[in-house]
Amino acid sequence: MSSEQSPRKLFTVLRQFVREKAPLELCEICSAALLPEHPHLVELSSRQLICTCDACAVRFSDQGDDQYRRVPRRIQFLRDFHMTDVQWESLMLPVGMAFFFKSTSAGKVAAFYPSPAGATESLLSLESWEEILENNPVLKGMKPDVEAFLVNRIGSAREYYLVPIDACYELVGIIRLHWRGFSGGSKVWEEIGRFFDRLKEKSAGGTPASPPPRGDSYA
Repeated sequence: MSSEQSPRKLFTVLRQFVREKAPLELCEICSAALLPEHPHLVELSSRQLICTCDACAVRFSDQGDDQYRRVPRRIQFLRDFHMTDVQWESLMLPVGMAFFFKSTSAGKVAAFYPSPAGATESLLSLESWEEILENNPVLKGMKPDVEAFLVNRIGSAREYYLVPIDACYELVGIIRLHWRGFSGGSKVWEEIGRFFDRLKEKSAGGTPASPPPRGDSYA
């Protein structure tokens, strides 16, 4: 290899390396490059999740903004949560997983459950919800639109979490990606188990939730 070819080849290799490492996502407010884990906003009118950089997210940290709200980072595993089987059944949800949040636009608590087709809204009995709320005051501190109460009662599980709304759409994305056939297949249930294991770990360590698939919303 000649002395002229060597630097040229090195430059080509470096250029390929930089191109491979280039960020795949941009801030939807200012177009700055985003890290794999980055903040999100909720656009209240459309219920759309917006990917943002840290600087833009700080602008919308005030929960009084009428256009966007910043999704918080806290994850709480609610070890002492109280919900009986009768209370759960009174909510009339067709599956053992669901998430609940205070919707500003709807003026009520909304309930969604994940399915292979995405997040599906369910009609919620407010009387049942009020009873659960009174027994578990921790839910009264749930921030509207950006935090959710996530329930896992699949099989013998009885797990309850307070999570950022984007964590719920990470779960929805997992189910949409891995579901196969009528029962889902073993792969999807393994991934769901890993998802809830990560939530427990993040609850203890205080790390942020993983980013959901781009463009998800709970409309």
